[in-house]
Amino acid sequence: MRPNILWLVSEDNNSWLGCYGDPLARTPNLDALGRKGVIYRNATSTASVCAPSRYAFLTGMHAESNAPAQHMRATAHLPAAIPTYPQLMRSAGYYCTNNEKTDYNCDVDVDAIWDESSQSAHWRGRAKGQPFMAVFNSLTTHERFTFKPTPGAVEPDQINLPGYLPDRPGIRENFASYHNLMEKMDAEFGARLAELEADGLAEDTIVFYYGDNGGTMPRSKHYPWREGFEVPLIVYVPPKWRHLSPVGMGTEVATPVSLLDLAPTVLSLAGLDVPKTMQGQAFLGARTEDPREFTFGARDRVDERDGLVRVAMTERWHYMRTYTPHRPYWPEMAYAWRMAGYQDWDAAWRAGELDSVQSAFFEEQPYEALYDMSADPDQLVNLADDPAYAQELARCRDALDRQMLAIRDNGFIPEGSPLEGWQNTRSNAKYPLGDIMALARRAASRDPDAAGYFLAAMDHANEVVRYWAAIGLLLAEHRSPAADTRLASAMRSDSSVHVRLVAAEALTPTDLRGEAIGVLSQLTGPDQIQAVRLGALNALTFVAGAKDPGVADTAAAAEQADDLQIRNAGRFLRQSIAGTYNPHQPVFDLQYFLKNLPKE
Repeated sequence: MRPNILWLVSEDNNSWLGCYGDPLARTPNLDALGRKGVIYRNATSTASVCAPSRYAFLTGMHAESNAPAQHMRATAHLPAAIPTYPQLMRSAGYYCTNNEKTDYNCDVDVDAIWDESSQSAHWRGRAKGQPFMAVFNSLTTHERFTFKPTPGAVEPDQINLPGYLPDRPGIRENFASYHNLMEKMDAEFGARLAELEADGLAEDTIVFYYGDNGGTMPRSKHYPWREGFEVPLIVYVPPKWRHLSPVGMGTEVATPVSLLDLAPTVLSLAGLDVPKTMQGQAFLGARTEDPREFTFGARDRVDERDGLVRVAMTERWHYMRTYTPHRPYWPEMAYAWRMAGYQDWDAAWRAGELDSVQSAFFEEQPYEALYDMSADPDQLVNLADDPAYAQELARCRDALDRQMLAIRDNGFIPEGSPLEGWQNTRSNAKYPLGDIMALARRAASRDPDAAGYFLAAMDHANEVVRYWAAIGLLLAEHRSPAADTRLASAMRSDSSVHVRLVAAEALTPTDLRGEAIGVLSQLTGPDQIQAVRLGALNALTFVAGAKDPGVADTAAAAEQADDLQIRNAGRFLRQSIAGTYNPHQPVFDLQYFLKNLPKE
């Protein structure tokens, strides 16, 4: 005899529920579930955007262990050696259904891992007496539904805004609309729980409710602050199965829990062994492990914008490490900027109407940031340079370093490199991760004593080492003539197109600017893979100007591409060099997006 398991999964949610203390929330069904179940106060996703996060709770593995799964949007290869939780549950006799969203960021065969994955998938399709594992996904609160107002009980004038946002009508409208969408989502899941009761299954079923990644308000989804990762998580274990929970019902858990832990937890509830590939830990069932101190998150490429940020989180501390500090946090993303809140925030910044706190989002990223969530829940004051917090900073640094080494973080590999993937990155022979992390740290922190180190590393046999050496030279405040000579050689003839790209960007402030701009323009062409084209277009957006020959033609050609992300990046480049960017005229092609959206 095994318990049934029901997952209710909502899109893009922070903990905007009455049972979490939100005074404006109208979520009676989930509040009732919280009152009789367990509320996890510090649950986080592994990524601040959906597809990499969904990869993690399908496999129990961080997406950055198997590049390019950590990028939004990509298709990683899922080797047979990495089992998914529905496969393992089915092997134990469970009837496993998914209604309906997948979006797993990998090439898994959805029809092979589920008994049914469709709009009609339901536990009711199982054989008599068969235990079930049923997933129901609600799209009601997805980011795209904030692109127009949702009227309801919550009005814009009721909103208390966080300190990092200016008080603007579009921002207030987004917050109010999202509360109203949450009310609709709550009603949907209330109906699903009523079905469970009507079928006489409530006392045999362990119910989970959670959000798939952080919330969708400005500076949430897509970004590395806590609100990009914080999710609601409620679990109800009925009396019959209460022995499977280490904590009593009607209680709250403050210690951190990761969505990475969901897959091993359902296996534990079913009495199954957790495979070694799973990096999460069970928090319920026979395989329950000791509580975590840290959870971890990642922010890599999101749509047409690149980046590499890693995050370590505790109940109190939020630590962010940015390996791409030459890119601001904010670069407008065509999809997110459909939201009135982003448009209003952006317009206020361009008009010089923000204070220093509100404008920080638009400025250069620090290599490290440390926030005290107990004293500063809006994460307004970066404590990383404060000597009083040096011990906490060191502890978070060490935890993140150990985590990245343990999971063999693929994030340092340029997207599209043949070195990406689970098999290639298990050994130091192909992927000397410790050395690469040390190199990337010195590059991103702009170590003033590392110039010779970077120059020597430019001759390394490994492409990833050369790539980060080139980034180190790109970010250096001062470079020697020898460094520029070596960058020129790399730009012209390195066997890695990714190294050529970085070297070209690095040389744009030099006498070789014309040649470097030409190389970047060439790398935007259709003969290159998407990741290289996007990288080159992003670089040009930050370094090119209207007087650079051929750049306007490069932007125009990109705007005609079949690939949506290339088109958006091309439009951003055109607007950048022309100085015509207008956040109230977003470049996002909504109809194209809906037509080409992966199957949900």
